[in-house]
Amino acid sequence: MRLKAIKLAGFKSFVDPTTVPFNTNMTGIVGPNGCGKSNTIDAVRWVMGESSAKYLRGDAMTDVIFNGSSERKPVGKASVELVFDNSDKTLKGEYAAYNEISLRRQVSRDGQSLYFLNGTKCRRKDITDIFLGTGLGPRSYAIIEQGMISRLIEAKPEELRVYVEEAAGISKYKERRRETENRMRRTHENLERLQDIREELERQLSHLQRQAQAAEKYKELKAQERQKKAQLQALKWQALDADYRERELQIARHETRFEEQMAAQRAADAAIEGLRLDHQQRSDEFNQAQSKYYEVGAQIARQEQKLEHQAQLSLQLDRDLADAEKAIFDSQRALEEDQLQRETLSEELMMLEPELEMLLAEQEESALHLLEAEEAQARWQDDWDAFTQRASEPTRQAEVAQTRMQATEQQLARLDQQIRRLQEELQQLQDNPEREEIQLLAEEVSEQELQADSQQERLDTLQEQTQSAREQLEALRTQRDDGKARLSQMLNRKATLDALQKAALGQGSEAVSHWLESHQLARKPRLAEQLQVEAGWERAVETVLGNYLQAVMIDQLDPAQHWLGSFKEGQLTLWQNQPTSGNTAAPGSLLAKVQSKQDISGLLAGVKTAPDLAQALAMRSAISAQESVITPDGIWLGRSWLRVARAADGEGGVLARQQELEVLDDQIEELDIQVEEWDADLDAAQLRQRSLEQQRDTAQREQQQVAQKLITLKSQLSGKQARAEQFALRGDKLRTEVAELQELQALEREQLEVLRLQWQEAMSAIDTDTDERERLQTRRQQVQQQLEQARQEGRAQQDRTHQLQLKVQTLKSREQGLQQAISRLAEQMQRLQERKAQILANQNRDHSADLDELKLQLEEMLERRMDAEQRMQAARHALEAVDSQLRQLEQARAEAENNALAVRNELEKVRMECQALDIRRQALIEQLQEEKLTLKDVLENMPEEANAADWQQELERIGERIQRLGAINLAAIEEYQVQSERKVYLDAQNDDLQKALTTLEGAIAKIDRETRTRFKETFDKMNAGLAELFPKVFGGGHAWLELTDEDMLSTGVAIMARPPGKKNSTIHLLSGGEKALTAIALVFSIFQLNPAPFCMLDEVDAPLDDANVGRYARLVKAMSEKVQFIYITHNKIAMEMASQLMGVTMHEPGVSRLVSVDVEEAAELIDQ
Repeated sequence: MRLKAIKLAGFKSFVDPTTVPFNTNMTGIVGPNGCGKSNTIDAVRWVMGESSAKYLRGDAMTDVIFNGSSERKPVGKASVELVFDNSDKTLKGEYAAYNEISLRRQVSRDGQSLYFLNGTKCRRKDITDIFLGTGLGPRSYAIIEQGMISRLIEAKPEELRVYVEEAAGISKYKERRRETENRMRRTHENLERLQDIREELERQLSHLQRQAQAAEKYKELKAQERQKKAQLQALKWQALDADYRERELQIARHETRFEEQMAAQRAADAAIEGLRLDHQQRSDEFNQAQSKYYEVGAQIARQEQKLEHQAQLSLQLDRDLADAEKAIFDSQRALEEDQLQRETLSEELMMLEPELEMLLAEQEESALHLLEAEEAQARWQDDWDAFTQRASEPTRQAEVAQTRMQATEQQLARLDQQIRRLQEELQQLQDNPEREEIQLLAEEVSEQELQADSQQERLDTLQEQTQSAREQLEALRTQRDDGKARLSQMLNRKATLDALQKAALGQGSEAVSHWLESHQLARKPRLAEQLQVEAGWERAVETVLGNYLQAVMIDQLDPAQHWLGSFKEGQLTLWQNQPTSGNTAAPGSLLAKVQSKQDISGLLAGVKTAPDLAQALAMRSAISAQESVITPDGIWLGRSWLRVARAADGEGGVLARQQELEVLDDQIEELDIQVEEWDADLDAAQLRQRSLEQQRDTAQREQQQVAQKLITLKSQLSGKQARAEQFALRGDKLRTEVAELQELQALEREQLEVLRLQWQEAMSAIDTDTDERERLQTRRQQVQQQLEQARQEGRAQQDRTHQLQLKVQTLKSREQGLQQAISRLAEQMQRLQERKAQILANQNRDHSADLDELKLQLEEMLERRMDAEQRMQAARHALEAVDSQLRQLEQARAEAENNALAVRNELEKVRMECQALDIRRQALIEQLQEEKLTLKDVLENMPEEANAADWQQELERIGERIQRLGAINLAAIEEYQVQSERKVYLDAQNDDLQKALTTLEGAIAKIDRETRTRFKETFDKMNAGLAELFPKVFGGGHAWLELTDEDMLSTGVAIMARPPGKKNSTIHLLSGGEKALTAIALVFSIFQLNPAPFCMLDEVDAPLDDANVGRYARLVKAMSEKVQFIYITHNKIAMEMASQLMGVTMHEPGVSRLVSVDVEEAAELIDQ
């Protein structure tokens, strides 16, 4: 696997889309300072998941976006894509199938950072997981930038361990172990929470079980109550149905009676009509019989007259004649009387006929009135039938509405009872004293959390302070040890210089020292100690002064004459104290280079200075015989002489040593004071560390106590909150149920209002119907009165007409009879005339035969009159019988009509009762349907011995048992089932978590074993590799790695390095270049062990000289056969090493551009 290319756009100074190809394993990136070379390193680190802007040389992640230049505007986002060649299948698993892997990251101004893997959006973790164990990563050893060398070498042991882990490929194991530990921690936390929940759940289950049992009993009783209520309703339905059937039978009977009465009425009407025709016929027959009777009477009268006349005719022809004349006269008179009577009858008839016509008209009018009354009666009957049919619907609606209102009111009462019960339970839940306890516990938990946070912050602060104090203590100890080491070195150096100085000042001779000691001169200062020489002129002053520098300073030389007698051996110079009166040295003289408390002008005033030998030689001709010239390096010339003094190797001059000794004395004194201060600081730091450790331990104990108390409180709070949550859930459910019941109650109330409106509308309709009923009844009375009146008037009119007709008929009969009588009289008169003539003619003739004949005719006529009279009487009796029958029939019709009306009223009453019973039956069926029951099922399942009274008592007993149960939590059954299932689930989850915990512990143990093994093997291999590479880069010496602890899981790693000829005690004593080479050796030893796909080096060769750069370049060249190297350099040797050279320029201010040159092609072109 190798890095194929980097594609940048908007990233730092690479504002334009730029592709950096890497075609070889040795690519050098060159360019002037500040042109953006290191931005390529930052780009790789950024794409690999770097999340700290500090490591990208910025303050915020958006700092990687090009922020504009003098000629360019800022861009909105930055994008970098790394293209990897994976043809060697370095990446395993799901990425092994890809020969090319593309990783891209982009960030916008709003701070949103996106990652893409082969063009697909992914997480940062997906990117970092790819490189686990490969040596690549945002902060791996494969990317060595500026400053990382010092950080690598000066890294703490635990920091250096990370590189070993990465080389061992156990970073993924550590990541897995960390994830496993997190899982274990979460598992432990889940187990603790689960245990709390299970304990609380067990308590809830115990409580819910009791509630569920009560709810089951309640449901059982409610089911019984529902069954009994349904059966009671069925019993009521049966009773209503029996009444309904009875009413139907009554209706049938009343309808039969009504039909019978209507048939009787129709029969009476038909009989009346028939009798009226018969009455007319009988009247006609009576009139005919009466006419016949009158006619026969008239004939008898005439016959009697004839007989009498004939009887007397023979006896008294004269009298007969006279009688005939008298008869004629009488006939004439009778004729006149009959005519008069006929005229009277005619006049009376003329008077009666209009009256009869009027009566007939009135009769017709009465008939019309009767017909109108009957039609009014029929219309009223139709209206009444329509009314009764229409009036039954509001009544039925009113009864249905009333029944439903009662059912709704009962339902509202039940809902009120349920709502009150639920609200009481809700109030009990709201009045739960645990709420205050929860609040108090929550406040206490909050206080404890605050205290725990405070304790944790204090503990963190103390741990940081302890760590800081430990680091400070280590730093002070290191500083003190370094100071003591430097002090020891200075003291050793001072001792060495003191010995040399004493020897140089003549203090090395024991005889001279003994003499000086015997004369209290050993502690006297030497002249050399009184001089301060300008830097660089020490050797010149030493050359001129020579042994005078050893001179012992004394106050007076006069006493020396007494002392010198005892001086036997050695060389001694004494110098009388002559304080200088001021700097009178001439410019350019050696005396001007010296500051002294003693007047040494006699020794140095004639010595001039020259910067070098050539100048000194040039000045020689200008000096007098008493003068001389000296150079800084101690070449002393006179006009004719030259003197040179050179000290042995490693020995300085007396004055230089004196100055060094003075400096050393100052430094030793200062360092000694510093060491004492460091010791004091170290003691104070140790005391502070012990105090902080004690405070930390106390804080840890307090924090553990607070944490334990917090756990206890949280456990209590969790339990109470779980109960409160259950209560809250129950409360929410109760509130939901109350709300639903209230909504149902509102709907029921609305339904009740609707039913009331319907009932009121029905009652209004009934009231309206009552008014209409009264109106119709009033109208019926009026119609009946009018009908009765019309009938009475019709009958009266008929009677009057009949009487008038009879009278008219009688008069007509009489008139007819008179007319006949007149005719007869006329004929009689004619006959009488003829008779008279005959009598006159027959006075002389025998009339006996005629008399017998007349008697026979008279007898025949008398029989005929008797028969006519009988017929007339029979016709009269028949007419009277017909009149009587007619009156009886009309009375019977009236009675039938009245009976039919009564039967109709009774029928309507029974029909209304039947409709009411049907409505009540239907209401019971609807109530059963509301309970999702059918009447058929209820009746089939109802015991035979069931009766309404017993069932009502049983319902009351069931209701009392339900009331005794008290408040019922119907949701407890479902909650108990749900919580039981939850308990089973939680138990299974607990077992799974225990198994998972065991599995995780086994996994951690396995990871630890693998980690220990790999870490130890890698450490040994890295140590061997470092031991091999270090001499190569240094040309000798040796380096090694050390473990700070025996535990391979937590031990730190320290590096020790000793270049050739050095025995330094710590790596910090190495120079910058040595540290860089050591770091390179360490990194390359890691690469030999676990080579990353590529290595990026950012000016690593900067602190190296050319020789070390050459060794470094050769080592990189050798390793490039297996590892791809991309390095930034300013060194020509490193540039020559590159197979591909990439130039980064900044022709446009603030904008980086790329220039690529193939070194080998360039070399070939040069050779050509």
